[in-house]
Amino acid sequence: MHVGPGRRSALWASAALMGSLVLTACSGGSGGADMDAGPEPKITVTPGDGKDVKLGSQISVKADGGKLTEVEVKDAKGEKVTGKLADDGATWTADGKVGPQNTYTVRSKAKGGKEGKGKEASSTATFTTAAAPSVNKLTNTPGNGQTVGTGMPVSILFDHPVDKSKRADIEKSLTVTTTPKVEGAWGWVKDWSGQDRIDWRPKTFWPSGTKVNVKGLLAGVDSGEGGWFAKNYAWDFSIGADHKAVIDVPSHTLTMFEDGKAVGTIKGSAGSPVDPTRGGIHTVRSKNADETMDSATIGHGNEWMLDSKWVTHLTASGTFLHSAPWNQSIGVENNSHGCFGMTTSDAKRAYDFLSIGSTVEVKNTTSTKVTDPGNGLEVWQESWEQWQKRSALK
Repeated sequence: MHVGPGRRSALWASAALMGSLVLTACSGGSGGADMDAGPEPKITVTPGDGKDVKLGSQISVKADGGKLTEVEVKDAKGEKVTGKLADDGATWTADGKVGPQNTYTVRSKAKGGKEGKGKEASSTATFTTAAAPSVNKLTNTPGNGQTVGTGMPVSILFDHPVDKSKRADIEKSLTVTTTPKVEGAWGWVKDWSGQDRIDWRPKTFWPSGTKVNVKGLLAGVDSGEGGWFAKNYAWDFSIGADHKAVIDVPSHTLTMFEDGKAVGTIKGSAGSPVDPTRGGIHTVRSKNADETMDSATIGHGNEWMLDSKWVTHLTASGTFLHSAPWNQSIGVENNSHGCFGMTTSDAKRAYDFLSIGSTVEVKNTTSTKVTDPGNGLEVWQESWEQWQKRSALK
């Protein structure tokens, strides 16, 4: 078919127009060319600009008539505040709450339209939070980057009292993430010092090689009695070799186990019938290469002051593994005041074998004392069912 010059020009014009429509529909540009653009979106930041913002407030950003494309929140030190974007893309909510006596800057951008491809709007809001009557801080065990034994709990000690009515909120703000996944639970205890404490223990002992991350989104959380948390916390630790020990009191023997297999025995002397060694599963809480044994610390007045080496601490009340060079009946008679005494060389063997977080189980003792979980890191003194009852979220 022959097409004349006029007909050809008309076809080209039609093709050019169709191409223009396709490009416009896909470009997502602003202005009248985008039928979806609509008006510029309105960004609302809560709290907005201002001073003395109420403690416990949560930062949120909302885009009316569009979708958020960027949200950045920083505190006075330049540390970023993390948060989550809602499924509809229109609302961002911070993880956690605002901390006391801090300044936050919220920068955000949004684009209009149902698809968020229209006109762009931006916002900057700055606000300062009110001061707290007192600031509650925490001390975490294990420390960041530490490698510990398979019986180690996560232990958080608070420097100010925690009101019972606030425990649930605090517990909700704490998370433990493990690789591989390990089941566990938080439990509230009273530390030997008298301070409030919350521990997380696995249902059973940790698998060796487990990586653990702990986060506390505590900034702006009320701990009661005028105390507030001012910051968030995060730390990591790892689980090392599976080293455990079992003391059989009647046979005066400590047996060392690696991955469930006996790898050595040590003779020693446990507590006498008058001061028997506390039973159950203890967790190594600390170690000291040189230490002076003071009788006054365990309620025996000024009876003795003895220097000892290779001291492995179990309970906070004074149940230790240590060298006892003054004892002439090691491995023959149980005659200590509750500790397990050994020769200096054997005490070093136990000291080197057991890491912080390893467990020492005492069997067949005549002691009837019930060791509270707060008397050291004694979370294994209770069954899993008993431990779960200590949670404020039960």
